[in-house]
Amino acid sequence: MSIDDLPIAESSSAASPSASVDCEVDCEVVDAFDLETPSTTHQSTGRLADEGAQELADVPRVTGGSTPIDKTLLWGSGLSSLALTWLLLTQLFAVSGTAVFLVLWYAAFLAIHFAVCAVNDGRLIATDKLVTVVVLTGAAALMVPLVLIVGFILVRGLKGLSAEFFTSDLSTTGTLDSGGGLAHALMGTIQQVCLAVILSVPLGVLTAVFLNEVKGPIRRPVRMFVDAMSGVPSIVAGLFIYAVWIVQFGKGFSGFAAAMALAVLMLPTITRTAEEVLRLVPAGLREAALALGAPEWRTTWSVVLPTARTGLVTAVVLGVARAVGETAPLIMTSFGATVMNADPFSGAQASLPLSVYQLISNPFASQQDRAYAGALVLIFVVLALFVTARLLSRPRPGRKKRRLRLPSPRTPKTNSSPNPTSTGSTS
Repeated sequence: MSIDDLPIAESSSAASPSASVDCEVDCEVVDAFDLETPSTTHQSTGRLADEGAQELADVPRVTGGSTPIDKTLLWGSGLSSLALTWLLLTQLFAVSGTAVFLVLWYAAFLAIHFAVCAVNDGRLIATDKLVTVVVLTGAAALMVPLVLIVGFILVRGLKGLSAEFFTSDLSTTGTLDSGGGLAHALMGTIQQVCLAVILSVPLGVLTAVFLNEVKGPIRRPVRMFVDAMSGVPSIVAGLFIYAVWIVQFGKGFSGFAAAMALAVLMLPTITRTAEEVLRLVPAGLREAALALGAPEWRTTWSVVLPTARTGLVTAVVLGVARAVGETAPLIMTSFGATVMNADPFSGAQASLPLSVYQLISNPFASQQDRAYAGALVLIFVVLALFVTARLLSRPRPGRKKRRLRLPSPRTPKTNSSPNPTSTGSTS
């Protein structure tokens, strides 16, 4: 006899079929719970990790500014790299040379600073700080020669500056005499630059209008020609005016010849800058003017050019700053002089850059002092022009815009007299 033949087992299984079904269902639920719980827990954990990573990715990383810890790490890296460089070059290898010391010190500083920042902030932030240090170092390296040049000219030029420097010329001043001035050179520079502006500004602005507004079939050759003129050496402009105006036409040296050479140098600068300014004028203004029936020339004259007025003035100032310090084209055009010549169309005329070049070649100290004083004045003139250009090109947030006042709508007139029909009916 086996267990399956027992009547109790048969009766229990036959008597309660629902119990067996419930048992099977409960077992399946339990098995399913036991099987699905680990995977469900793993999926929820992964979802939470993804959400946390997404939240961390959405948080912006602050890169600007520096904390006291960053400054401490920077100074510590500099001092430690200095000590390491000194130890390697002087104590271990006995290598001398300032250039070798500075290069090795800078390389050691970068390596140590990157390693310290990587340990403290992570590799990504350390890379940002390393690039920041390299960029700031490059900027400082470029500023060093500029500061040295300006400082040297300032120290030497202050000795020759006086009230007489701006009011007298060198007609009665000897080579070894002190005193005298460069008033004749200042007068020549002002006249030559003004004539160059008169010659170059209309032509440059018209060329920019043609390149940006008209867009004719020869636009590409004209732009290529303007770009080529931007890279032409200044001595070539002087040679061109000398060969055509002085030799071919026989007009002789004059301030006007120098002005023509300066105008050749100013023309590409004014044209390219004015073209970029005209591109910034919104196209909607042109479309609105054309939609109102204005012709294209009227749109350019009354809408485009007034809108770009500030940028055009900046283009002119940059062109003047480009030409005011040129010396090479003036050697073969104005030739230079030591006396006052107020007529730029007749005779040789002095200019400030040319006078500085001629005086600095003199071996006497008095003449060199005048040259350094003229160079200092020229630096301040160019600096003033560039500052003016920056002030004119920046936006003016406090400027109030003029608003067009529209007339108030007229109310229809009402007849105050009584209606005779209604009056008669009433009566």
